[in-house]
Amino acid sequence: MNKNIQNSILESVEIIRNLIALSNEIEKSIKSIVKAINSGKKLVLFGNGGSAADAQHIAAEFLGRFNLERKSFPALAITSNSSTITALANDYSYDVVFSRQCESIVRKGDVVIGISTSGNSQNIKKGLIESKKRGAITIGLLGNKGGEIKKIVDIPIVVASNKTSKIQEAHRVIYHIICDESEKILSKGSK
Repeated sequence: MNKNIQNSILESVEIIRNLIALSNEIEKSIKSIVKAINSGKKLVLFGNGGSAADAQHIAAEFLGRFNLERKSFPALAITSNSSTITALANDYSYDVVFSRQCESIVRKGDVVIGISTSGNSQNIKKGLIESKKRGAITIGLLGNKGGEIKKIVDIPIVVASNKTSKIQEAHRVIYHIICDESEKILSKGSK
């Protein structure tokens, strides 16, 4: 069993090491978020399952703090209202639980991050399409080869793995970098 544990750790290390190839996409994401927040816009996030938890985690880092004491930055995870999610799923379909909310919430200049380890989640795809229609910058935090979503977002960030758990580990590294760098830039003179 010890060898399995070691191999799992080494696999994670290799996937995370390969994130260096995504530096440009990560930097574009940071610049887009900073520009939006500095322009009075917001960050909107969504995902399914563990990715829903990641969306909430990112929003909390922007609203609260990551490492620095500073003012709150506007971020909203539209995954956390179970009444809204279940009503939309029941009254329409699960495929529209995010697009219907984006129709109401997303404005031109906002940044919207959809998180999908497969890159093919239809409700994530539809939410991102609706957000683009409304003039938002769209970012896909994806896995595998990016799936269908890679083709429709402004900034695809694709983790090269087909294992959900390893993709999620890498997503956390990526969004912690995004939170950290965005906070540093936005905090200059904002206390």
